[in-house]
Amino acid sequence: MKTKIAVFVSGGGTNLQALIDAQGKTLVSGEIVLVVSNNPGAYALERAKKAGIDTALVTKRECGSQAAFEAKLKEILASHGIQLIVLAGFMTILSADFTASYPRRILNVHPSLIPSFCGEGFYGLRVHEAALSYGVKVTGATVHFVNEIPDGGEIIAQRAVYIEPGDTPETLQRRVMEQAEWVLLPQAAEQVCAELQK
Repeated sequence: MKTKIAVFVSGGGTNLQALIDAQGKTLVSGEIVLVVSNNPGAYALERAKKAGIDTALVTKRECGSQAAFEAKLKEILASHGIQLIVLAGFMTILSADFTASYPRRILNVHPSLIPSFCGEGFYGLRVHEAALSYGVKVTGATVHFVNEIPDGGEIIAQRAVYIEPGDTPETLQRRVMEQAEWVLLPQAAEQVCAELQK
């Protein structure tokens, strides 16, 4: 039996696509059975539908509070028998109560080499803008377990990406995705799925 994975998304879903494409190749011990979004306009939902994966939409506005939002998420995860959650561009911080319910079962990919340029407020292009303005020569991506501290969980894997002369936040973001995020995330998901089956 494969480990049942839910992927949480808020946007375009490029990391989701990398996971979908890795199924049966890099990702063999797990299977994406559900894609959850908090954004009705997320293109990631289309990617899931094209791949024949169940989707769910849960918004904090509809639920009325963080607690009700997370209760709804838990209900949906339970109904699909989810064993592992992968955050792939999910733009909502999950509470300590939620993360404690899934110890070492929530993964996140962050577009820097943690502990650099991470934590609250560091997401999307902001991370790459910070790396460039600081003048670091190497950045990359990190896959880590999620706990109650934003970007504070145990690191599973990292991959470095060199900063090139003339890089903009946009060009750097693209290269970090292509060279690091899309490679690391399926590998880390496979590693955790395989461990969960032992």
